[in-house]
Amino acid sequence: MLNGGTLLLIGCGKMGGAMLQGWLDRGLSGSQVTIVDPSAKASYMTPFKDQGVRAVENLSDIEDGLSPALVMFAIKPQMMDDAIGDYLRFVRPDTVFLSVVAGKKISFYEDNLGAEAAIVRTMPNTPAAVSRGMTVLFANPNVSDEQKIVCQEFMAAVGETAWLDNEDQIDAVTGVSGSGPAYIFLMAECLAQAGVDAGLPEELARKLAHTTVSGAGELIRQSDDTPTQLRINVTSPNGTTQAALEVLMADDGLQPILTKAVAAATNRSRALS
Repeated sequence: MLNGGTLLLIGCGKMGGAMLQGWLDRGLSGSQVTIVDPSAKASYMTPFKDQGVRAVENLSDIEDGLSPALVMFAIKPQMMDDAIGDYLRFVRPDTVFLSVVAGKKISFYEDNLGAEAAIVRTMPNTPAAVSRGMTVLFANPNVSDEQKIVCQEFMAAVGETAWLDNEDQIDAVTGVSGSGPAYIFLMAECLAQAGVDAGLPEELARKLAHTTVSGAGELIRQSDDTPTQLRINVTSPNGTTQAALEVLMADDGLQPILTKAVAAATNRSRALS
């Protein structure tokens, strides 16, 4: 994936670890990877080390001669302010900085790493942990076409990808796909509770709801039909589904609620950036 180059991964929590395993499964050699994480000696790092990955607790443990092709930030936003300056020594034309850190704009990295740094900002979502994520990417002008391909390949290891033309679109992306999994989780909760209220045992209601939500998502993914057409296909005139949809599609139904929810998340993202 790096044509023999090396990856410096900053942070290897749930998201970073899921991405790393996806890259290793796709053929990245463990010997090409160095992790910097305070938990480098934790037991959950052992499977990565067994595949040849090097893990250190501090950046100071890395020799000065390391020249990674890709430096990836996968740490919490509140940690970035203190950490970012330490990576100035890796700025060079053949190194690209890839960030999955929420709320940190390209300008943050340029201010701390210099205007000449090649930077790609991304917004993944939590289904990346099961290789079913959605990630959008935005690059500054210093990123070469080859580096864009590398970054996209890395994020494609954990799901689908798309490039943005405007960094400001990331706020709306946050409202739709960044926070979106939580909306679906809530829908599964509500559907299960509705089943209980209708007289079903809790365990059965939960199984019905969870399987229905995940199955419907998989059907959308695999079908050539749009979600609208899939909905029409299963809605018989005067049937049970139509009765339910008349409630969900009312003027005060699901659409205006979701529109307000996405707008709220988008506005909060703007405020935090």
